[in-house]
Amino acid sequence: MLDRIHALYDQHVLPYLLDLACGLAPVREQRAKVVPQASGRVLEIGIGTGLNLEHYDKARLRELVGLDPNAELKGLARKRAQRAGVEVELVSLSAEGIPFADASFDTVVVTYSLCTIPDPVAALREMRRVLKPGGRLLFCEHGLAPEEGVRRWQRRLTPLWSTLAGGCHLDRDVPALLREAGFRCDDLQTLYLPGPRPMTFNYLGSAVAA
Repeated sequence: MLDRIHALYDQHVLPYLLDLACGLAPVREQRAKVVPQASGRVLEIGIGTGLNLEHYDKARLRELVGLDPNAELKGLARKRAQRAGVEVELVSLSAEGIPFADASFDTVVVTYSLCTIPDPVAALREMRRVLKPGGRLLFCEHGLAPEEGVRRWQRRLTPLWSTLAGGCHLDRDVPALLREAGFRCDDLQTLYLPGPRPMTFNYLGSAVAA
């Protein structure tokens, strides 16, 4: 019975709670700093309900592909694409196995998704594989804070938080994950968004293959 309730929560409640949280104004502001930089043939990892679609610069896009393992979110993503006037191909697969050829995208975009991917290094290596030489990974993620006191709380809270929030980890070290996957950061900005500090430390910037 509990397993059934958990499955219903994950399928029918959690996606809309996350959509609400990830659509808050401070989070939208971070997306708006990163997403408009995307150009050429673009792959968005963890497109979900399409919260980034309003931020793309259509004049810079040649093609947009959105990857997400949760097929149930496609309907809302399509509605947002229509409102934004953006054409997008939606693919229901995980980022650990991107179904596209090597060096086939000019830009990869990932926002607020590395926290939930089961194997983020494997996913980032796949992102590097599909990027063309000189292509850029644009990212905006929350993760491990610089202060040890905040980090301790992130590590304490993550097991429970991950269960409630669809596998989200509060304590992932985004720059370290990028380095391990073979990326070099061109620029990196960090800041706290409004809210509880264990949940609101953000990284944003761009990276290229090292």
